[in-house]
Amino acid sequence: MHTHLIISTSNELLRVAAAHIIYISSDGNYSNLLMSGGEIKMVTFQLGQIEEMIHKQLPEYKATFVRIGRSLIINLNHVYQINISRQSLVLQDRDSTYTLSASKEALKALKEFIEKSI
Repeated sequence: MHTHLIISTSNELLRVAAAHIIYISSDGNYSNLLMSGGEIKMVTFQLGQIEEMIHKQLPEYKATFVRIGRSLIINLNHVYQINISRQSLVLQDRDSTYTLSASKEALKALKEFIEKSI
């Protein structure tokens, strides 16, 4: 069972425990991984490419990492609060909270997805 996402380029290899990824955000042709503890790592892959890596390398985590809109992949294990009217998504690890913005449609779909999985 693989528990780490490995992102490899010609110059660097990044090995991140899947459980430590809070969210991944798009930044043009790059992606930013926010990990528990607040560390942010920029990688030279687009969000769609990272999504494919997760599906290939971490099939058991496929339902844990959910794409929200065009610019965000979140780890469902860290969802703390969804506020559709404020367009706010709060993720939390043991030390910090992270507030993100997302469209009402994306948040509504996320809320329904989580409610169905209960």
